[in-house]
Amino acid sequence: MHTTPSLLAELDALPARWEVDGTLAAPVAAVATLLLTVAEGRVGYDNLLVLARASTARKGAMTVVAGPAPGAYRAEFAGPVEPVEIQLDRARSRMAVQSWYAGVHAVTVCPAGTRVTHRVHRLLPDHPGFTAGIAEIGMRARMSRDLRRVLDVIAGRLDC
Repeated sequence: MHTTPSLLAELDALPARWEVDGTLAAPVAAVATLLLTVAEGRVGYDNLLVLARASTARKGAMTVVAGPAPGAYRAEFAGPVEPVEIQLDRARSRMAVQSWYAGVHAVTVCPAGTRVTHRVHRLLPDHPGFTAGIAEIGMRARMSRDLRRVLDVIAGRLDC
């Protein structure tokens, strides 16, 4: 598993294999605050929102622990699955997540208010969570669904 604190820089150097985005009629700072909230404790809609719908998180079996550097975290599972690596860059409103895939969520201003983009740069086929079928056939659909769910939670919180 990748453990250096430069996950964002590493992914920035790779082309995106898939990309999805969505917009919210809300200020960038408000959206970024909700999307980038990561702290030690249980994963949920108020902590590491992008993974809150994962089956292990819904069962209360995913916990965030601080990593070795500022902005670095791991989401650990109650089971044999390797932890998820997370790196935040709050100044640039970005978050990298690496599990069976490695991707970046970014928050930027747009004419409608705020655009949230999710790019997947790399798949890790040797990771225990990897499923070959979703990787090639349904990755974009899965990303779109997951981003819609995240944006729905944020829209509900911000009443937009």
